[in-house]
Amino acid sequence: MLDLIIRGGTVVDGSGAEPRTADIGIANGRIVEVGRITATARETVDAAGAWVTPGFVDIHTHYDGQATWDDTFSPSIHHGVTTLAMGNCGVGFAPVRPGGQDGLIKLMEGVEDIPGAALHEGIRWGWESFPQYMDALERDARSLDYLVQVPHDPLRMYVMGDRAQAKQVATDADISAMCALLREALQAGAAGFSTGRSDNHRTSEGKDTPAAKASAAELTGIAQAFAGLSHGVVQMVSDFDLMQGPARFDAEFDLVEQLAAASGRPLSMTWLQRDPGGEQYKAIQVRTEAAVARGLPLYLQTAARGIGVIIGLDASFHPFMGFAGYKEVAQLPTAERAAALRDPARKAQVLSQKSDRLAGDGTAIPPLVDILLQRIDMISGRMFPLDERLDYEPSVMQSFLVRAKQAGISPLEALYDWLSAGDGGNLIYFPIFNYNEGSLNSLRQMLAHPRALFGLADSGAHVGTVCDASFTTFMLTHWVRDRAQGKLPLETAVEMLTARNARYLGLADRGRIAPGLRADINVIDPQRLGVGTPRLVHDLPAGGRRFLQKAEGYVGTWVNGEAVTQNGQVTQARPGRLVRMGR
Repeated sequence: MLDLIIRGGTVVDGSGAEPRTADIGIANGRIVEVGRITATARETVDAAGAWVTPGFVDIHTHYDGQATWDDTFSPSIHHGVTTLAMGNCGVGFAPVRPGGQDGLIKLMEGVEDIPGAALHEGIRWGWESFPQYMDALERDARSLDYLVQVPHDPLRMYVMGDRAQAKQVATDADISAMCALLREALQAGAAGFSTGRSDNHRTSEGKDTPAAKASAAELTGIAQAFAGLSHGVVQMVSDFDLMQGPARFDAEFDLVEQLAAASGRPLSMTWLQRDPGGEQYKAIQVRTEAAVARGLPLYLQTAARGIGVIIGLDASFHPFMGFAGYKEVAQLPTAERAAALRDPARKAQVLSQKSDRLAGDGTAIPPLVDILLQRIDMISGRMFPLDERLDYEPSVMQSFLVRAKQAGISPLEALYDWLSAGDGGNLIYFPIFNYNEGSLNSLRQMLAHPRALFGLADSGAHVGTVCDASFTTFMLTHWVRDRAQGKLPLETAVEMLTARNARYLGLADRGRIAPGLRADINVIDPQRLGVGTPRLVHDLPAGGRRFLQKAEGYVGTWVNGEAVTQNGQVTQARPGRLVRMGR
């Protein structure tokens, strides 16, 4: 007798093959049969009319701290994810010297917008080395499977101490020590190594991240840790700033190629449409294709929609936080603050002022914020009301620039009126990247690239500005079901969410629906499937706030044959485990 039969669903098996109607038989956490099943089972799920897919694999999360207090990986569990990888962008919480915990918290708080108070209260420290961190995580049962990568910044801080934060050049001895620590972690089952090289990443004190300017010698030296191993990936984020000239861009991409060659392992990098002309993402594509043709294993992590921020009075950012007139009422409860802002005298005061500079020493706010605030009239053309319609590909006609022109007021006043209305809970969607043409057309081309990996959801991070853990659901609603033109075939979207990412990570036991593989499965009602409106909730340790965005339409999600959600509700099952690679 089987444990479970999922009967009569539209099976999208993750291979890229066309969907077909079939039953799925499961026993002992494995798929044992796919087709017409006549055997009996202890439990049967009627999946007629539903999509049945492999569980989704999210390769870009930041649950490194949250994993120590949350055994469900919320909100990823609500969006069909069954396996996730954390330790991205070079930031994390191991290795750590005794007494060095505060430095890592400031790093994560600044780079990934996770409240420091929540991390201080929530993280249950009890490790020094990276293998000890893995052991600590492994002690608790969890809903989902997870992998951990070794982040560059903690590695550098552990070896170099204060010299790391001072951005001193790593010595040969430093590089050798970092290489040895990475090797130790990889042999313990770590999934890879990550590094961050973005000018927009700052600690909560406004300082550059320790490894942001690491040399090619340091990176390639650390990468020697992969020698002779059959597992491991490299993840990298860089600005690739073509605006500062092609010489800088080429030098940075040369470093990417050197790192990939030195490690001999798959390397994925952030791929965004940043600059107005789109030349940067096209240049990255050209260099990547040339490198792949020479045999380098390069991949491009690509988002599902615009990369930007949600703006609100209680979010991490909004246009008025640097205005003196706003600062006078900033500490009031939200509804009272909104009422105070509606006072005609205060409104006139604020709108007559200039914003103070926000970025700099003592703040994690990146310089990009000040640049954008200086251009509010221009960028208001890509700032949109985020209401119950939840339109992530809005027309410029919905923008605050057009709203202002129609009302005969300035864009800044239009933004002010929206944010100060009602109880102060109105939100604004501001896609900074991937939206230069006022649409997602360029992103559609990026998603079609054969080296594109579904990624950049930053699940668990940027909690006061986004909730992009919903990317998986958005892929199926927007790109498969709802977009008027340029849709993705269902089988293509599912392959990107499942088998392609599993293959990149080196996971051969999941990502497809086939006999012998793990029973990580989603059953999805395509008619009810939807991304919920983001809500600010205070459910982090120490009362920390975050945007939480759940989903509708997931009939159930199974991990290793056990249901971890049923009709949107998290069950008590905890079949998830730390996946130790190379074991």
